Amino acid sequence: MTPSKKKPKIALALGSGSARGWAHIGVINALSKIDIKPDIVCGTSIGALVGSMYATGQLDTLENWILKLDKTEIIKYLDIGLLSGGGFVEGQSLIDFFRNHMGDHNIEELDTQFACIATDLETGLEKWLQSGSILDAVRASMALPGLFTPVHKDQHWLVDGGLVNPVPISACRALGADKVIAVNLNGDIVGKHLQAKEEKSLFDTLTERSLVSEFTEHVKGSFPQWFDDKPKEPGLFDVLASSINIMQDRITRSRMAGDPADVLLSPKLAHIGLMEFDRADESIKAGELAVQQYLPHIKNMLDID
Repeated sequence: MTPSKKKPKIALALGSGSARGWAHIGVINALSKIDIKPDIVCGTSIGALVGSMYATGQLDTLENWILKLDKTEIIKYLDIGLLSGGGFVEGQSLIDFFRNHMGDHNIEELDTQFACIATDLETGLEKWLQSGSILDAVRASMALPGLFTPVHKDQHWLVDGGLVNPVPISACRALGADKVIAVNLNGDIVGKHLQAKEEKSLFDTLTERSLVSEFTEHVKGSFPQWFDDKPKEPGLFDVLASSINIMQDRITRSRMAGDPADVLLSPKLAHIGLMEFDRADESIKAGELAVQQYLPHIKNMLDID
């Protein structure tokens, strides 16, 4: 009698990418349809948020909520400051919303192994958050420099894990994964959001009443000759977003060259901006499509009939 094969321990490495991260929901849903349910989930930034909702059984609740989001709704959950705390957005209102409506859990008590990645602002080292409140860990992992304020946790100031490990394949391996399915959200986005746009972005809306914006408009009104006949420059957030895109793309390539995934999914998301959280439907469909396109490869690598 032929002994049955041991089922491999499957891990999902969910990468960073802000609003493009809703594609992770599409990936998880599509994998579930072919009966692939990961034993381990590791996430960075938005990947940490989606991964946490999967690990706590709240992914459907998250999906239903984000599909109803519009720009007004998003702004309501972003507590805007004036850089006094190291970023425009405190982010606590959003975390409190999740805590009140979806609950909180200690990571070490979950049935699904979970870890999320943050960066120690002082040492530059990556931190694997594997215990305590899952929402507090997610908030630290999502603290995008210049936008979200850093998080003080365990005597360390923590910021977005995408600075050091945008697609946390290494964490999945360390937690005992036999096979890793990785989702890279940043494979085709370098240079796609630098062009100046006439349409007001969400970031413009968030900051249009800030002191910086008011000062700039005052200078333009007083000295119009300084601004005439000049090419329209990219906005502050365009520069920030494009710089982050370049950084994460280069770091991801480097990290995956040394530690490749068994299956790498790269949803086509270049058309979705860093803060366009209201385009969830498009992002989710892109994630589903990425799985469908690589389905034969996924089944082959995971030895699924």
